[in-house]
Amino acid sequence: MSTAGRPIRVAIADDQALVRTGLRMVLEAEPDLVVVGEANDGGSAIDLVAALDVDVMLMDVRMPGVDGIAATEAIVAGGRPTRVLVLTTFDLDEYAFAAIRAGASGFLLKDSRPVELAGAIRTVHAGEAALAPRVTRRMIELFGAELPRPAAAEAPGLSSLTAREHEILIAIAEGRSNTEIAADFVLSESTVKTHVGRVLLKLDARDRVQLVIYAYEHGLLPRAGSA
Repeated sequence: MSTAGRPIRVAIADDQALVRTGLRMVLEAEPDLVVVGEANDGGSAIDLVAALDVDVMLMDVRMPGVDGIAATEAIVAGGRPTRVLVLTTFDLDEYAFAAIRAGASGFLLKDSRPVELAGAIRTVHAGEAALAPRVTRRMIELFGAELPRPAAAEAPGLSSLTAREHEILIAIAEGRSNTEIAADFVLSESTVKTHVGRVLLKLDARDRVQLVIYAYEHGLLPRAGSA
C-alpha cells in the first residue's frame, strides 16, 4: 500500500484502447495500485486529473488533439500533487524528453515488464524520478544547449547549500545515480539519499529531474558538447 495507507490511484492516457486495456490489466494485478480512470487524449487526461484524486498519470506523449507534452504541462501547472509518468515506444524519444521538460517525473517504455511499470509508478508516487542515469545524460544533451544561462552566482537557492550538497547537485546534474555518487564521495547510499533530500528541499524541486534542469538553467555545468 501507499504511505497514506490506501492504494496508489492511477489514471491512463493513451489514444489506443488496446494499450489502455493492457495497462489496466497489469496494474489491477497489483494490490497497492488501482486504476481510477482512462483518457484517449491529452485534453481528457487534464479533465481526469481535475475531476478525480489521481496520484499518478500514465501519459502517452503522441496523441491527437492535445498531446501528452501539453497535457503534462497543464497538469503540473495546475498545482495538484499528481505525478506524470510518460509512456513511450523509444527510449530516446525527444517527445518524451520534452514532456520531462514540461514537468513529468520520468518515463517508461511501453514494452517494459509489469514489475518495472509497477515499480516506476511507486517511485514517482514517492516523490522520486523514474529516470535512469543514461536517460538523464541524454536529456542533458538535448536540452543543455537551449536553456538560458545566467551566471552561477545568480542562481537562487545556491547560497543555502553546503559545499557537500553543491557537489551532490553537480553529480546529479551529470546523471550519476546514488550508487555512483556514494562511490565517488566515499559515502553510504543512505547518506547520499539524505543529501539529495536536503538539496530537493532547499531548491524547492519536485525530483531529480528538476535538479538536472536547475543546474543547466543556472550555468552550473558546461553546455552539452562544449569543451
